Amino acid sequence: MAIARGAGTEIIRSVQLHALNNTTETLIYGVRHHIYTILSIIVKVEAIATADNWVKCYLTGYDSGAGTAQASFVIFEPSLSLDQTFVWNDKFSFNGYEPVDFTGPIDSEAKQDAIADQLVSGDSNRQILKIYTEGADDFDVLCTYIDQNNA
Repeated sequence: MAIARGAGTEIIRSVQLHALNNTTETLIYGVRHHIYTILSIIVKVEAIATADNWVKCYLTGYDSGAGTAQASFVIFEPSLSLDQTFVWNDKFSFNGYEPVDFTGPIDSEAKQDAIADQLVSGDSNRQILKIYTEGADDFDVLCTYIDQNNA
């Protein structure tokens, strides 16, 4: 049975990435008029080149204070050792797309609504959750999230 993805749906999704090393991978590729709520991100170190190498999870999105596009917001960046498991289970949400640029900071209802409305189109305005691993390591990553379609 196919999963309903139309307007007004809410789907629990997951992404599994195996053996990441010295690379940036996308966990969530934002879609216009969607809201994503991260439930957990689990990182397991299967092999590591250097003790205390790290993994960094970050959101490429809109800086509502400065009113600028494609800013990087670091979610976590722990140093890890062999056989460690890191669990991020603090919840947070983000929109699939950025708003039409405005002069920051948010100081009106109109600016607040612009963020929620996600009116900008084009691939350069997607908000993207990414994960980066340092060095010749081997990290397994599991991400579970809710995708709300408000199109």
